[in-house]
Amino acid sequence: MHGLPKGLVFSIYYPILAAIGVPANMAVIVILSRGRCGLSRCITYYLVSMAVTDLLLIITAVILNRIAGIYFPFSFLSITPVCSFRVCLIYAIIDCSVWLTVAFTFDRFLAICCQKLKIKYCTKKTAVWVIGTVSTLSCLKNSLLYFIYEPLYIIDNVPWFCGITLTFYTSLVWAAFDWIHCILTPCLPFILILLLNALTGRHILVASRGRRRLRGQSSETQSDQEMEKRRKSIVLLFAISGSFILLYLLFFITTIYVRITNITYFSGSKLSESTFILEENGYMLQFLSSCINPFIYAGTQSKFREELKNGIDYLLSVIVKLVKS
Repeated sequence: MHGLPKGLVFSIYYPILAAIGVPANMAVIVILSRGRCGLSRCITYYLVSMAVTDLLLIITAVILNRIAGIYFPFSFLSITPVCSFRVCLIYAIIDCSVWLTVAFTFDRFLAICCQKLKIKYCTKKTAVWVIGTVSTLSCLKNSLLYFIYEPLYIIDNVPWFCGITLTFYTSLVWAAFDWIHCILTPCLPFILILLLNALTGRHILVASRGRRRLRGQSSETQSDQEMEKRRKSIVLLFAISGSFILLYLLFFITTIYVRITNITYFSGSKLSESTFILEENGYMLQFLSSCINPFIYAGTQSKFREELKNGIDYLLSVIVKLVKS
């Protein structure tokens, strides 16, 4: 980003992100909702809910916040009440997206490592309950953020933009809320996903060694049907959670660093400017994570690729008919 003006990078990056992310996530929602990809209803519910939150995040955070802020800075969206509501909504969707990834990782951990709990927990009913609870709690927690903003300017009695009130920095209650907010997203989810993947990977390695010993040399060339059946689920799990960890890593580090050092971006120092750039890069990678999952599904699930190909062929045939007519 150092070679180009920051505004130019943002004005190019975010429209490209929206142009890719919106149709990709819409395709995921349509394809997975049809239930023809060979995935269980439980997994399908989690993946569809994650795609919905990713789509909403791109619409709210990328299109209505970043792109609108760059190209239409004095639009209706910048009026203070609308701006405050928009910020609350963005944080609620981010929380929901992150914790649904945790829920999916935990579900696959139980399915792979805890066969007794799998029957009870890894069900469609539990998935619906978890998705509903995560969505509700995310909205309730982040609704409090509406009250920390005040107008930056008042022009013709109209309040514009969102500035954080001084009370937020001086009140112990708001300071405690800010640390709780930071711990719940992204710190705790990041640690939980790392831990669950480490335990799942360890279980898979131990189980694989045990099966090889039981099979012996005489059956060494035979395919392990159990592992083959679970392989796609394991690859899908590690791909989704691995991309989450990589793309949220910078955001995680910057969030902790900013709160520990209590740095502000308006002091004019080189340190503040470099921290601002670092955090903005973290946001860019965080929003990129909302576009990655569709490509993971296409790369790891053959039936998803087949459904995607059929959908593209159908759309092309419709376009050709319209052009001919």
